[in-house]
Amino acid sequence: MLDARFIIENSEKVIQSLLQRGYDPGIIKEFLGIEDERRSLLIEVERLRQQRNELSEIISKIKKEGRDASTETQKAKNVSELIKEKEEKLKDLEEKSKTLLLNIPNTPHESVPVGKDETENVEIRRWGELPVFDFEPMNHWDIGEMLEIIDFERASKIAGARFAIMKGMGAKLERSLINFMLDLNTSRGYKEVFPPIIVNRDSMIGTGQLPKFANELFTILDPEFYLIPTAEVSVTNIHRNEILSEKDLPIYYTAYTPCFRREAGSYGKDVRGLIRQHQFNKVELVKFVKPENSYDELESLTRDAEDILQKLGLPYRLVSLCTGDLGFAASKTYDLEVWLPAQQRYREISSCSNFTDFQSRRAGIRFRREGKKGTEFVHTLNGSGLAIGRTLIAILENYQQKDGSVIVPDVLKPYMGVNVIR
Repeated sequence: MLDARFIIENSEKVIQSLLQRGYDPGIIKEFLGIEDERRSLLIEVERLRQQRNELSEIISKIKKEGRDASTETQKAKNVSELIKEKEEKLKDLEEKSKTLLLNIPNTPHESVPVGKDETENVEIRRWGELPVFDFEPMNHWDIGEMLEIIDFERASKIAGARFAIMKGMGAKLERSLINFMLDLNTSRGYKEVFPPIIVNRDSMIGTGQLPKFANELFTILDPEFYLIPTAEVSVTNIHRNEILSEKDLPIYYTAYTPCFRREAGSYGKDVRGLIRQHQFNKVELVKFVKPENSYDELESLTRDAEDILQKLGLPYRLVSLCTGDLGFAASKTYDLEVWLPAQQRYREISSCSNFTDFQSRRAGIRFRREGKKGTEFVHTLNGSGLAIGRTLIAILENYQQKDGSVIVPDVLKPYMGVNVIR
């Protein structure tokens, strides 16, 4: 959430950032109109409260003198009723203002390229040699079916479309990837946590999923809970409504969780395979840092995610998302896109984002500097380290052999106990 004062004092800058993102700037004009009305009404309420206090003093004085104060008492009653009426309207305006604030996206960092959509993202670098096959490479779903390690048909019977059963070496590969990533991340100083995967509404508001993306979430109605779309939600909210000490920062967490997404806006996209599932596993990286360090921390977070792909020997490219493709809460985002031979294209496998104080302002996550009064909002960052299903896809497709087998990457062999999946 942006600071209301920042919007008021920098309205043209915020409007320009909305235009660059492809958002309707009308929300800013509406917000400023409500704020003007709210501030004017607040002044009026304060004036009436002062008038009521003055009447109370007059009534007290008249009564001490033994005179009739009925006229002044009626005036005070009328003023009190007017205050109550205006306070109710003030409360309504405050709620409208807060709702608008919750629907205004973060402002892009000055280094973010300006563009309308993903076609204008900027490639930063590539790593790895693309595999060359002397046969037609298969899609991961065909490999999975042939090796009997992925079962989409029975998963559909159990739950419906966009679900999968991992079987045998497929299930072991999934588990091995989770353990490998957690072991690597914790060796770098990230603290492992295993958080709830069902969260309350405040948690979803804190990281920016609500109210804007309600249609993308799986909801439990009674009582109201939400299945997390990413571990970012649970882990970021660990410190919701807390004041941290400067010496506590930075804080690094890594977490494995199942994730759940309705994919409401993806009808007809990636209907086959594991690319776009309602349920999938992911290992997440989350940081809480001081504001002056957050963009350096974004670079190191991204390198940590890159290193996982490099150790797995998977070719990828790094792109900087343009303003039109930037996520709602992010100020800057790098996407890691892994090479999928069957599709002959790079596909996203990790997004690494700096949210500045956008999430911490919503979630009330502050810190106090040593020897200083007052508090500041921390900056939060997160990135996938990595999406397990998409990493599994990349391994099956990049390491496939002509006989249908799949070579196990060297770093996974101790976890898998085999060199080849047959």
